[in-house]
Amino acid sequence: MIKINIFTVALLISAFSTLNAATYKGQKVYIDSCKDCHGGGQAMAGGKNTRTWEKIMDKKGEQLASIHLNSKKAQPSWEYFQDKKFTKDAKHLEDFLTEYSRDSGNVPACN
Repeated sequence: MIKINIFTVALLISAFSTLNAATYKGQKVYIDSCKDCHGGGQAMAGGKNTRTWEKIMDKKGEQLASIHLNSKKAQPSWEYFQDKKFTKDAKHLEDFLTEYSRDSGNVPACN
């Protein structure tokens, strides 16, 4: 019985840690996927307030993907936004963008 309880607790801890978004993961996604076109994280994230980023990133970033997929200037990123990797990264990216949004008072260190 004790082994089952320990296993259950370990499983729950593991599940919750993978479901939560993390600002540092979003910062890495930004640096790897967005920085070349959009520049430093402070300029990009700080360009909009928290509520706006939340709306753009709603439904696993559908609106952000749509903005990029409907822009000829963003053609180099089309493959990324059509891939499952983007939907997997979207929650982390949202956490990063809202953490460093214009009204947050925070400044990222990825410039």
